[in-house]
Amino acid sequence: MTATLRVMNLTKNFGKLIAVDNVSFTAAQGEVVGFLGPNGAGKSTTMKMITGFLTPSSGTAYIGGYDIIEQPIAAKKLFGYLPEGAPSYPDMTVKSFISFIADIRGIDAEQKEFKIAQVINKVNLQSVLHQRIDTLSKGFKRRLGLAQALIHDPSVLILDEPTDGLDPNQKREVRNLITEMAKDKVIILSTHILEEVEAVCDRVIVVAAGKIILDSTPDELVSKSTTQSTVVALEEVFIRIAKQHQTVS
Repeated sequence: MTATLRVMNLTKNFGKLIAVDNVSFTAAQGEVVGFLGPNGAGKSTTMKMITGFLTPSSGTAYIGGYDIIEQPIAAKKLFGYLPEGAPSYPDMTVKSFISFIADIRGIDAEQKEFKIAQVINKVNLQSVLHQRIDTLSKGFKRRLGLAQALIHDPSVLILDEPTDGLDPNQKREVRNLITEMAKDKVIILSTHILEEVEAVCDRVIVVAAGKIILDSTPDELVSKSTTQSTVVALEEVFIRIAKQHQTVS
């Protein structure tokens, strides 16, 4: 099945607070979409609704044509999700946790060890395979979170701050991995590191106060700016958001 993601009018209210306000966008196979915004903009809430971890007040998302609300099992088979914090079982070893996720994902017994070895190699977890998760550094825990998102080779990847806690070399490795996987997947990447957008994203969506205020390619963004740098152009966008917020306040 061709990788597709269609987000339709997603809205989430927490009492009187509108955390996400009528967000819609589509992403196709081969796209790496940077999903950006200031703290509290609604990024993580949107991702949680797309993946079915949070029920929207209205709207829905379609993963490969499957409605995440009406057809959650079929939809969830098609995506991998790295949430903020990436919960796991602290008393399990790295290897046993990945094996557990492989079973949950229904990976065939004959393919299981190959798939586990493949994902361990992809995210470089060889040195901590037999350590308990609660003894891992933040960086290794983040890489383990990536492993569980990738184990079943999903067509859609939803990654919330995938390089959080990684050192510069590890960040580069993960960015290279994202670039390698991009050709046959949809990848939605939330990050606060603007250089990451410039390095791996071919489209940028910026949200503020729960609404999409920008949906552009990096080239289009630069063409409307006074700079030739995607990073600087995005910084200008965030400065405008901050000034507008101050004016409203």
